[in-house]
Amino acid sequence: MANSSAWLFLLIAGILEIAWAVGLKSTHGFTRLWPSVYVLTMMGIGFYFLSQAVRTLPMGTAYAVWTGIGAAGTAIIGILFFNEPAQLLRILCIFLIVTGTLGLKFLH
Repeated sequence: MANSSAWLFLLIAGILEIAWAVGLKSTHGFTRLWPSVYVLTMMGIGFYFLSQAVRTLPMGTAYAVWTGIGAAGTAIIGILFFNEPAQLLRILCIFLIVTGTLGLKFLH
């Protein structure tokens, strides 16, 4: 697999992590069927893409980038759509996650 394909798979896996993380609350502890099916499906597909990425990329780098995309993306979605706090320090922390994630990609 080409290195660029691995990074694309990792980006897709990160986006799918955001998708399931955002949907997790609507499952009500996995007691609601369709939100639970959605979350589990996004998890499964996301793990598939992550597994494809780690075939080429170092596992530690891929995992850190994957969780960074998920953490920063989910926090941003929370601020934009779920009325979560948008304090300056919180935004700075999200920026640090994004900076660290990009650093791992470009220093690879």
